[in-house]
Amino acid sequence: MKKGCGIILFFILASASTITAQQLLSLEQCRQLAIENNKALKIASEQEKIAYYEKKDAMTKFFPEFSFIGGYLHNQKNLHLIPSSVIPASIPLPIEIPGIGSSIPIDESIRNKVWDLGKVDIQNIWAGGFTLTQPLFMGGKIVAYNDLRSYAQELAKSMKETQMTEVIVEVDNAYWQVVSVANKKKLAESYVQLMQKIDSDVSAMEEEGVATKADRLSVNVKLNEAEMTLTKAENGLSLAKMLLSQICGLEISDQITLKDEDITNLLVRESADIIPNVDEAIANRTEIKSLQLATKIYGKKEKIALADFMPNVALSANYIWTNPNLFDGFEKKFGGMWNVGLILKVPLNFVSNSAKLNAAKAETRIKQFEMEDAKEKIKLQVNQSAYKLTEANKQLVAAQKNTEKANENLRYANVGFEEGVISSSDVIGAHTAWLSAHSELIDAQINIILCRIYLDKALGRKLQ
Repeated sequence: MKKGCGIILFFILASASTITAQQLLSLEQCRQLAIENNKALKIASEQEKIAYYEKKDAMTKFFPEFSFIGGYLHNQKNLHLIPSSVIPASIPLPIEIPGIGSSIPIDESIRNKVWDLGKVDIQNIWAGGFTLTQPLFMGGKIVAYNDLRSYAQELAKSMKETQMTEVIVEVDNAYWQVVSVANKKKLAESYVQLMQKIDSDVSAMEEEGVATKADRLSVNVKLNEAEMTLTKAENGLSLAKMLLSQICGLEISDQITLKDEDITNLLVRESADIIPNVDEAIANRTEIKSLQLATKIYGKKEKIALADFMPNVALSANYIWTNPNLFDGFEKKFGGMWNVGLILKVPLNFVSNSAKLNAAKAETRIKQFEMEDAKEKIKLQVNQSAYKLTEANKQLVAAQKNTEKANENLRYANVGFEEGVISSSDVIGAHTAWLSAHSELIDAQINIILCRIYLDKALGRKLQ
């Protein structure tokens, strides 16, 4: 009984793993997976965080800066204020005294005590203090730096949006390519089935003496070609799914199935006449917004460079203490005091500052030229995308007409072949034309979808 339960459990787990391995994904799910797993988007998110924290750091420049400084110094020798050379070895007497002489010698220990009276103990010195510095006027540098960081934060966000658009377009392109190849695989399967039926019919006709061996061999060659086409379609579908899995951050060995993969008719209709709106693109494109922000950033760099010509004024407040201290004689203990003052700095290196300012102005002009160039390229891109969509609409209409004709031609060919009035080569030709027409229709439908995506991207619209 235990063995039977174990076998049942094994099959349940195996079935569960098979179900898990087969993932059914919609276009929206593929987009979400790609956004969550794309490395470039993760980098853009981290850059956005960096810009946020740099903006916070810039705000702190408005407020006073606190610091603590402390130190310890050990000296080999102490100070002596009384030179040993001025301490006499003896005391002269006004008259010579018998038995004593004209002077009285001073004991060495007394001389040392006199010398130690001028001793200052500096062998171990301790010092420390708190410092407060409050900028009062920095030539507008702090305000310009804060504006610069605000623009940089917006720029990081704009660049992330640009990267997200690129990811979505890449996912959509890979997704619809899978749908295209999947539909072509179905066509190839239908074509193989049709050729197998013709091969069976011709073989039967050969046995009855109605068809020749050459007819049967000709059909066999076409059947082999159809099977090779099917194999290529199957391989192409596998590779397309691998690419989509890689873009979505999945393992390329994962078995995925797309929601739109089994749709027999994409129901893509001809679009209305496309009138490109360049003004909409200029207003919506994140690339233009990024270049505008970059131009503003370099404008602020000009102001920062200009501030180097201006004097800087700051308030300084300190509290310091030392050991030993001299606030009340010489004491071997900590003693402190506070002070307040103003600091003025007047820059005089005009040559260096002028070079920085001119370089900042040149960088601003470069960004302005880049923005004008980007606008011209966007105008061209919008017109090209609109033109391609218009051409795709015409191709769709032509493909639909060709498909209708190919379907009708195939129907007549099959009826004529069954009645014996049309040869096998003619019916094979009709089948080949049918396959080509339906394949072109799939390409036209997918092309319409992709051209609409590219046009929306060129116009800066949110991709649907």
